[in-house]
Amino acid sequence: MENIHNNSSEAIIQDLLPQKFGRSGKIWTGILVAFCLLGAYAYYRQLRYGLVVTSMRDYASWGIYISNFVFFVAISLVGSLITAVFRLADVHWSTPLTRIAEIIAVAAIIFASLIIIVDMGSPERFYNLFIYGRIQSPIIWDVIVITTYFFISILLLYYPLLPDIQILLRFKEKNGVRLQKFYHFIGGFWKGTPQQFKLSDKAINILCITIIPVAFSIHTVTSWLFATTYRPGWDSTNFGAYFISGAFLVGGGAVLVAMYVFRKAYHLEKYITEDHFDRMGKIVVLLALLYLYFNVNEYLVPAFKMKKSEEAHLNGLFTGEFAPLFWFAILVGMIIPIIILLFKKGRKPVPVFITGIMVVVGAWFKRYLIVTPTLLHPFLPMHDVPASYHHYFPSWEEWAIALGSLAGALLVITILSRIFPIIPIQETITEQHETAE
Repeated sequence: MENIHNNSSEAIIQDLLPQKFGRSGKIWTGILVAFCLLGAYAYYRQLRYGLVVTSMRDYASWGIYISNFVFFVAISLVGSLITAVFRLADVHWSTPLTRIAEIIAVAAIIFASLIIIVDMGSPERFYNLFIYGRIQSPIIWDVIVITTYFFISILLLYYPLLPDIQILLRFKEKNGVRLQKFYHFIGGFWKGTPQQFKLSDKAINILCITIIPVAFSIHTVTSWLFATTYRPGWDSTNFGAYFISGAFLVGGGAVLVAMYVFRKAYHLEKYITEDHFDRMGKIVVLLALLYLYFNVNEYLVPAFKMKKSEEAHLNGLFTGEFAPLFWFAILVGMIIPIIILLFKKGRKPVPVFITGIMVVVGAWFKRYLIVTPTLLHPFLPMHDVPASYHHYFPSWEEWAIALGSLAGALLVITILSRIFPIIPIQETITEQHETAE
């Protein structure tokens, strides 16, 4: 029996070891680096000439930078959903998905933090948030919860990695000198003793319990940045739950996409099975229905009352200049995925992958619609301003920086999946042995 366990363990290790980039991997990485460099050049222009290079003006003072910020914050919630909630609920089928979720969460929260600095006209004054920040301001609340969430997410990725790093250290020739030194630096102290496992499990449970209220706080506080501002479309007590439900949905969609890509690229069909797609598909249906309910609640009540201040904003969304984006986000981001995933055939890997892309793309446009239309429909009508102030369309610098930040997040995910096992090796071995016994 012991020999069988050893053989199966070695087979799992060989299957799940990080793989070097092939030709397609190198091309993919090169494309991402090119977008990042383009974004860096656009940001250099913004630093040199100021925010005048953007299309943001007196009214549309927030643009796709803040849309990207809200999107990144939303997608980062997947770490607490897949890792914390499922782990505390003792849901074992999610084990192959936990590290994927953790890596997505870390990449997203890194670029959520960076895009806020990009949005600042004078980034050298960023330190003033910490020196002169006032606790009365929702902005300082956001700084606190994002910083806290960032460190908890890093630790929640790091602690479950330690047993796998001990395994990786055995493959010195395959790793190369630099990776071997890196593995030794971050996990050379791990010996796999019962005391270390006990301490690690306790730390992970504490982090899982802690990250759930922190995750809810980060999305609630982000929603309060809008809801505490007296403007049509934002003057809502629904925003906290609205943002949290939307964050769960886009995070679930991102995991669907990542599951398919990693399964295909690394040949993980034995570990990420059709059953995983089926179960995650059901979860995404539930999250999409929940978010759709909050969307109905968010728009139906103001539309029923149709206060004068809300009229222009709602008309702009339903039938005006933002109507194509609005209905695209609702149909592609929620309704069509629900219809597809309700059926068992729709929860097969390929349709689930397509549905995940629809959810993520729809979610990005939804965040754009939360930010821009409201800014262009203030309570006080626009008088005696240039015609350009009545409309907002991002400049090429804004698009370049936004695409560069999205590419940067994908680059972080790509690099981490090259350095670390994308599926936890030690947990997989332990679970298979327990199942066999």
